[in-house]
Amino acid sequence: MMRRRIKHVDSLEARLAAEAERLREEAKSLPAGPAREEMLRKARQAETGSQMSEWLRSPGLQPPN
Repeated sequence: MMRRRIKHVDSLEARLAAEAERLREEAKSLPAGPAREEMLRKARQAETGSQMSEWLRSPGLQPPN
């Protein structure tokens, strides 16, 4: 069985940031309640993931010699 490969045009950080923005915009159209809170939670998770990925890729982090 062959794995399906996907070539992404944008970086992981950019895709996560775009997903967070999309979820925030979608949450604005929902009334206050559990569904809206769930969307905002997912947006925060995507944003945190983007920031963590940027931090891990930063040149300040170098493997020990």
